[in-house]
Amino acid sequence: MSLDETDRAILNRLQDGFPVRPDPFAQVAAELRLTETDLLARLERMKSARIITRFGPFFDAEAMGGAFCLCAMAVPEAEFDAVMTKVNAHPEVAHNYERSHRLNMWFVLATERPEEIAAVATSLERETGLRVLRFPKLREFFIGFRVAA
Repeated sequence: MSLDETDRAILNRLQDGFPVRPDPFAQVAAELRLTETDLLARLERMKSARIITRFGPFFDAEAMGGAFCLCAMAVPEAEFDAVMTKVNAHPEVAHNYERSHRLNMWFVLATERPEEIAAVATSLERETGLRVLRFPKLREFFIGFRVAA
């Protein structure tokens, strides 16, 4: 699937905040001179085509008393999909990425309480038979990451 200019405008607009109001999609659609139905259909099409993998809020778990932790695993290539399925089945996994080096699976755990990071990581180790390396955040940097569509 290729993106047209309207798809690109939608993706760029939605990276810069989402209205908190009863009809947020209608407001964004109006800003982009679309109908709400067209906006929602385009988002669903992009999600089905895996151009976007999710659309939703990003919560600061630490500000709410929880915790984040960057994790990595060295997964044998033949087991990658099976391990990925097990890792992604945990609701605490915020996102998961494949990398092209020894530590080829990287993901973020987000938990309601800091002590749950160790419990989830230990559970993943039991389920997969692989070590989960944990890289807790020592200092936070806000970079304002945006991707121009």
